[in-house]
Amino acid sequence: MPNGDKHDIDLFEPNMGPKALNGQQLYNKTGMFTYDPGFTSTASCVSAITYIDGEKGQLLYRGYSID
Repeated sequence: MPNGDKHDIDLFEPNMGPKALNGQQLYNKTGMFTYDPGFTSTASCVSAITYIDGEKGQLLYRGYSID
């Protein structure tokens, strides 16, 4: 943070894929947003039944490939 403040931000720990910061807490605690050109590293929702990895071309539904 520019002013040296520190904040605890919760993580989402998925069954697959990388962990994610709780962006809502980031804004609520700091008043700041993230900048993510092209929406390349931002999750838009939480899903208990689907998993998407665009770089790998992987889409799973309830753990099964849609292929």
